[in-house]
Amino acid sequence: MYQSLEQHEQDFCLYILCMDDVAYELLKKLKLSKARLIRLEDFESLELLAVKSGRSVAEYCWTCAPCLPAYLFEKYASIQFITYLDADLLFFSSLDPIYEEIGDASSVIVEHRFSPRFMPAIVNGKYNVQWVSFRRDEHGLKTLYWWRDKCIEWCFYRLEDDRMGDQKYLDVWMKKFEGVHELKHIGSGVGPWNFANYRIHQSENQIWIDNAPLIFYHFHSYRILSDGRSIPMPSVYREDGLFPTQIYNSYAVALKGALDVIQRIDPNFSSGIEHENAKSLVAPTTNDLVRVHSSGMEWVKQRLRALFSKFWS
Repeated sequence: MYQSLEQHEQDFCLYILCMDDVAYELLKKLKLSKARLIRLEDFESLELLAVKSGRSVAEYCWTCAPCLPAYLFEKYASIQFITYLDADLLFFSSLDPIYEEIGDASSVIVEHRFSPRFMPAIVNGKYNVQWVSFRRDEHGLKTLYWWRDKCIEWCFYRLEDDRMGDQKYLDVWMKKFEGVHELKHIGSGVGPWNFANYRIHQSENQIWIDNAPLIFYHFHSYRILSDGRSIPMPSVYREDGLFPTQIYNSYAVALKGALDVIQRIDPNFSSGIEHENAKSLVAPTTNDLVRVHSSGMEWVKQRLRALFSKFWS
């Protein structure tokens, strides 16, 4: 994802929270010129440490999601606008249309935009924590700190009392807070749960979502096998045989390039790569779609969602 940002955006800084020393040392060796690394021990507050032992690694990463932009706002007075991004995104074109739409909004969220077949999954959250932005103003900070406090109080991988992980809290933002903008550009937030809504086609080097350029795609549940094959998405997401081949071919090339770079630094690196005879290939039910984590990719998911927590400054 970092390389795709470099390709399509010139002015950015990526703040990376490293969830362990292994991640920190590897990223340090990569020498990413537009990234700043944060050690977990420098980031964790007493409030976070108090709840850490009672949550799974994934749940703790979700808890950290709103805590990191708050931490960075407090640490760097120069940051005026900050965006959390999920790790399993790839950018395909300029982000300018997104920022033109956002304007002076205080907060930004992106709807799942479920295709009709997957609408039951909305019970787990109308919005996806894949792109969440905050401005350093009264309304942006109020929204952010409310989300942070709620996730510290409760952030678990289950649907309970109108809560689910870190994401269902976003359902109330449009009514509860001022200055919240729901991103409308259909080329943003495309993913397995909604690609069937659109006509996807390619013209020269640009992939189009209906008549809008694809800006970023969410490669949820993508799996890599040790024999070089991949499982792009669980079969449950394939609607009537539809599959966005152009998009997934681009991601496969990008992943291979990134893996080659990492393995030149660490030839033994294989974290998150599953054995070709891996079990647990059963597709999830519709109600499990939003927060499914394939067992063989769990190591990567747990690290990368916080490890590559991305923020603009």
